[in-house]
Amino acid sequence: MEERQALIDATDSRAPDWDPTQSRILDAADGLIARRGVHGVTIAELARRAGHSRPTIYRSWSDADDVVRAALLRRVAAILEHFQTHATTRRELVDDVLRFSALFRADAVYGRLLAEEPEAFTRYTLQRVGSSQRLILGWLATAIGAAQRGGSVRAGDPGEIAVMLLLIAQSAVLSHGTVSELISEESWERELRAALDGLLRP
Repeated sequence: MEERQALIDATDSRAPDWDPTQSRILDAADGLIARRGVHGVTIAELARRAGHSRPTIYRSWSDADDVVRAALLRRVAAILEHFQTHATTRRELVDDVLRFSALFRADAVYGRLLAEEPEAFTRYTLQRVGSSQRLILGWLATAIGAAQRGGSVRAGDPGEIAVMLLLIAQSAVLSHGTVSELISEESWERELRAALDGLLRP
């Protein structure tokens, strides 16, 4: 278990370092996704908006879909920058997951996908575990391990518990708009908090 945790900490909790050219291309992707959705992202349009040639884009990414995934990963990494100090107790961990969920829903790009392109959100975040999910899982597993050492989170593989924690929070965020007429925002947050706390409680 310690070896697996070390691997998570070492590889999954860091985002790539994008150079200035890549950052401009990803900025262009952000703008296109926020305005047009993922279907509006093409290599030609990215090149035009970023002021770079198409070969320049292809040096870093294989196609437009690859650029979209990188843009989404960068957005997740930016949200996680709000959590420089890891939670060390179950309550802090649940608070952080709820705060992350709120920031995620408020993000210009992810908010657009959730509200207007849920099928694209599902394709990029739920159909397979990609870099964005692994980044989140590394963050969660580290916090879970710290809270376990303090005794406020139950025993178990931190990586496995992190997977289930992510599934619960991710499903709740994806379904939020669907159930908004059935449950108030306050009640949604209260019930999600109870579900997360119940998963983690010793």
